[in-house]
Amino acid sequence: MRSILIGRIQQVLSDLGEILILCKETVVSVRYHRPSWRDFLGQLYFIGVKSQTVVVTTGAATGMVLCAQTFFQFHKVKMDTATGAVVSVGMCSELGPVLAGLMLTGRVGAAMAAELGTMKVTEQIDALRTLATHPVDHLVVPRVLATLVSAPLLTIESVFVGIVASYIVGVQLLGIDGAYYLSNMRRLTDPADVIMGLIKAVVFGAIISTVSCYKGLSCRGGAEGVGRATTESVVMASISILIVNFFLTLLLTRLFVGA
Repeated sequence: MRSILIGRIQQVLSDLGEILILCKETVVSVRYHRPSWRDFLGQLYFIGVKSQTVVVTTGAATGMVLCAQTFFQFHKVKMDTATGAVVSVGMCSELGPVLAGLMLTGRVGAAMAAELGTMKVTEQIDALRTLATHPVDHLVVPRVLATLVSAPLLTIESVFVGIVASYIVGVQLLGIDGAYYLSNMRRLTDPADVIMGLIKAVVFGAIISTVSCYKGLSCRGGAEGVGRATTESVVMASISILIVNFFLTLLLTRLFVGA
């Protein structure tokens, strides 16, 4: 049991080191090589445009549920009109970026790992190297840049739809006064909450793209290996997002609020 645990820890540390090396190579490639705009726009469409449905649906459902649950508790102490502020702050700083990141992990991260993993086991990546084309320049950089651009935009869209959905539920279904709902939302939601959410979205986008690309590029074992790499990329990226979110919340709260 102890040897299994030690081996698992060593594997995690090895993966972390390899991911950091991939991040370094990506930064160097962006700095010294011009990314392919065609590949970037193609990935931007796949990652950003085609992910809108799942992200918007998640944001709307989260906003409605959060509004209903908050109202049910606040109604006991006659604080109904503060419901909008709780939904707005929660969606902007926490639920919006985290849930958008998790949805992107399931849809985009799995696709990246599967695509690169298939290229790895069919030796297409080795063929790129024989043509003096670095896989990071051609395959990783467009995906990372597209994810970094798409993640905050999708987060904004998710937060906006979630707040609108919560307003409809709160005012139309639960009977909260619409003017007070919006007034408290504007008064108690700070710009820092929005900035925190956007910073988290960028960090989560970097995690999703680098972890998925690493798992795809390190794939081995044919079709079974591709499936294993896809599963591992989703699990690792999802856990990383949840853990990093906690530390980002502490750091950014101290930075912007001074708590």
